[in-house]
Amino acid sequence: MSSTPDRSSLRREVLRLAVPAFLALVAEPLFLLADSAIVGHLGTAALAGLGVASAVLLTAVNIFVFLAYGTTAVVARRLGAGDQRGALSAGIDGMWLAVLLGVLAAAATALWAQPVVEVFGATPGATAEAVTYLRVSTIGIPPMLVVLAATGVLRGLQDTRTPLVVSVVGFTTNALLSLLLVHGVGWGSAGAAWGTVLAQTGMAVAMTAVVVRAARRLDAPLGFAASGVLRAAAGGVPLLVRTLSLRAVLLLTTWVAAGLGEPELAAHQVAMTVWSSLAFALDALAIAAQALVGKALGAGDVAGTRAATAMMVRWGVWFGVVLAVLIVATHRVVALAFSTDPRVHAALGAALLVVALGQPVSGIAFVLDGVLIGAGDARWLAWAQTVFLLAYLPLALAVRALDQVGVTGLVWLWLAYTAWMAVRAAGLTWRSRQDTWMVTGA
Repeated sequence: MSSTPDRSSLRREVLRLAVPAFLALVAEPLFLLADSAIVGHLGTAALAGLGVASAVLLTAVNIFVFLAYGTTAVVARRLGAGDQRGALSAGIDGMWLAVLLGVLAAAATALWAQPVVEVFGATPGATAEAVTYLRVSTIGIPPMLVVLAATGVLRGLQDTRTPLVVSVVGFTTNALLSLLLVHGVGWGSAGAAWGTVLAQTGMAVAMTAVVVRAARRLDAPLGFAASGVLRAAAGGVPLLVRTLSLRAVLLLTTWVAAGLGEPELAAHQVAMTVWSSLAFALDALAIAAQALVGKALGAGDVAGTRAATAMMVRWGVWFGVVLAVLIVATHRVVALAFSTDPRVHAALGAALLVVALGQPVSGIAFVLDGVLIGAGDARWLAWAQTVFLLAYLPLALAVRALDQVGVTGLVWLWLAYTAWMAVRAAGLTWRSRQDTWMVTGA
C-alpha cells in the first residue's frame, strides 16, 4: 500500500517525535559534560583520565546501541502492521537481552580496566585517574543497557516523551550527586562515577516500569523467552558490527590524541564531549527517521518513506548549520568553562572550530543512518561502516606519525575526523538513492 503523504502532517509527525528525542539526547551526554566540568577542577590529570575512561566506558555501552536502534525498528514495523502486542513482546525480549549483555560487559570491563586504559599511553597520573573512574562506572553498565533497550521499545511505539522525562530527571540527579560526592564528600573522580551509576540505575527502574505497564495492558508476555532473546541477539549482530566500526574510529581518535600530550588529551576530551552532545542533537532526526520509516514500511507506505527521508535530510543540513554558528560564537567561552590551564584553552578553542566545520555533513550522515536502520538495512550498514573505518585508518595514523604537539596536532586530528564523516555521509547518500532497502511488511 502506498499513499501520497501530506507534507504538513508529516512535518508535525517528525517534530512530535524529534523534539522530545532531541531534548532527551541532549540531556544524555550532559552526564559526561557535568562530570567533565566537575572533575576538570580537580586538575588536568583528572580531566585527561576522564577522557580515556569515558572513551572505554562509552565503547563498552554503545557497542550495544542496537538494543535501542534494532528494537525501535522491529517494534515500529510491527506497530505499522497492526500488531501492538507482538511489538511489545519483541521489546521485552530486547530488554532481557540487555540484562544478559550488561552483566557480561560489566564483568569484562572491570577485569580488564587497567590493561585497556594503559593501551592509550596517557601519563601515569591520567592513567590512575582513568582506572579509578572506569572500575566504579562498570557497576552502571547493566542499567545503562536496560535504558537503551527500553528506550528503543518506546520509540518504536512512537513515544519519545517518556525517555525525555526520564533523561531530564536522571541528568539532574547525576549532576547533583557528582557535585556532592566529588567536592562535598571528597571522593574525587570516583565520586563522579558513583553519581552516574546511581542516576543510571534510577533511570533503568523507571523505564522498565513504563514498558511493563504497557505490556500488561495488552497481555504481552513478560518472562524470559530463550527463542525471542536469541532472535533479538541474531538480529542485532549486523548493527553490532556497524557500531564496533564506529567505536573503533572514536577509540583510534582518542589514542592519537593521547600521543599529543596531556593538555591536548584533556582538550580533546572536552571537544569530543561537545561533539557527542551535538551528534546526539542531530541524532534526534535519526530517531524520528527510525520510528517513522519502520512504521511506514511496516504499513507498506513507500511514498511516505521517501517523503520523510528527503525532508529530514534537508532539516539535518540546516540544523547542522545552526549548530556550527553556535559553536563558532561560543568556542572561547566553552574552553574557559572546562579548565584553568591556558594550554588546554588554546588547543580546545582551535579544535572546536573544526568541530563546527563538520556539523552540516554530520547532519546528513546521522539522518540517513537512522533511515536505513529504521528500514532494517542493517547488513549493508555493517559492511559499509567497516569500509568507512578502513578509509579513516590512514588519516589517523598520518596524524600520529606527524608527532606534532600543541594546537597544530589536535587541529589536524579533528580535520581527519571531519573528513571521515564526509566519506560516511557520501556513502549513505548513495545507498539512500537506491530502492533495495525499502522492503515493506512486518
